Amino acid sequence: MKNVTLAIDESLLREARRIAADRSTTLNAMIREFLEELARRESRATLARERIVDLCRNSRAEIGPRTWTRDALHER
Repeated sequence: MKNVTLAIDESLLREARRIAADRSTTLNAMIREFLEELARRESRATLARERIVDLCRNSRAEIGPRTWTRDALHER
C-alpha cells in the first residue's frame, strides 16, 4: 500500500475523526473505503456506457417511416 498526504481544513479533520470514532473505525479506513467505492462506481459506469455503445452498434432495430411533422408535434 502507498501512503498519501492530504491537506484538510483542521475543523473538517476534527469532525471526520469524530465520525470515524463514532463508527469504531479510523479516518484512514473511511477514506480508503470511500475511494474504493468511488472507483467501483466509476468502473461500473464505464462498463455500462461501453455496453450501451456496443448494443447501439450491434442493434438490428429498424426505424420506420416518419409519420409526423415537427409542427404537428408542437400543435397547441
